[in-house]
Amino acid sequence: MPSSTAGITRYFDDYKSKIRFKPGSLIVMLFIVIIIMVILHTYGYAMLGLVR
Repeated sequence: MPSSTAGITRYFDDYKSKIRFKPGSLIVMLFIVIIIMVILHTYGYAMLGLVR
């Protein structure tokens, strides 16, 4: 007889991460990373002393 879960196996149903972030702090971290990436794409070669 086929199983009632249609072959779907769920492992780690009770797993909870020890690292918790508030949604607001994740958004702030995301914007910080975006700002750093924009700065590096704009001024990265000059800041690192590389010739473009």
